[in-house]
Amino acid sequence: MNQTAQASAAPSVSAAPSAAGDPSVPGDPSAEGSAPAPSDGYAPGPTARTAFSTAAKTAAGAKTAAGSGAADPLRLALIVGSNREGRFAPVVAGWFLDRAGARDDFSVDVVDLADVELPTVLSGRPGAAVHAELAKVSPRLGDADAFVVLTPEYNHSFPAALKNLIDWHFTEWQAKPVGFLSYGGVSGGLRAVEQLRQVFAEMHAVTVRDTVSFANAWRQFDDEGRHRDPAAPEAAVTSMLDQLAWWGAALREAKSHRQYGG
Repeated sequence: MNQTAQASAAPSVSAAPSAAGDPSVPGDPSAEGSAPAPSDGYAPGPTARTAFSTAAKTAAGAKTAAGSGAADPLRLALIVGSNREGRFAPVVAGWFLDRAGARDDFSVDVVDLADVELPTVLSGRPGAAVHAELAKVSPRLGDADAFVVLTPEYNHSFPAALKNLIDWHFTEWQAKPVGFLSYGGVSGGLRAVEQLRQVFAEMHAVTVRDTVSFANAWRQFDDEGRHRDPAAPEAAVTSMLDQLAWWGAALREAKSHRQYGG
């Protein structure tokens, strides 16, 4: 399986306690209140955060050289939906890439919103600078056969940067399956996921039933980015990826015979 990582991990940030969540935990990502937390998760240490970028890029080079075991793997885009300073997303993304990397039915491209600066004002005639930013992501979204959206939960919803990416595109999402990987406080980001299902339905995408979510995520991973009790999330990610593989293959085959007319 091929992996292409475009992301660079955010440095470890020691955030102040957040009034939005548990005040006993620095940067609690639960975002239960109206004031945004200074971080979307407690930074477990620089090792785990650096591992997202370094390990993914190393795996990409090795697996590209070796080739995939599958004849025609599905192109899976992992969208890292947080660009917040001190974000916890690289830890969860690194964990996911290790699991997706063990499969031969996907090649994975990491689309990290920390690397993209799209304006919040939508335009039918974007200028050269906006075209340059779109060129970083639009072709990759268009080439993808399936998506996994990694989202935190901010104030009972998903990040503005993620909605902005979605709104700048339309046909790139059509007739493709979407899975969700979420994290947060007590809800594990599931409130954000349920809202995203409605958004992607409008984009003519198909969201798979099973998700992977991490409640109180910063407590679930050690300093190396390893999950402390992996059995349940391992089963969940396998189920989600199996569903994405089925839908991705079915929709790709259907579109090869008949153009989607949405």
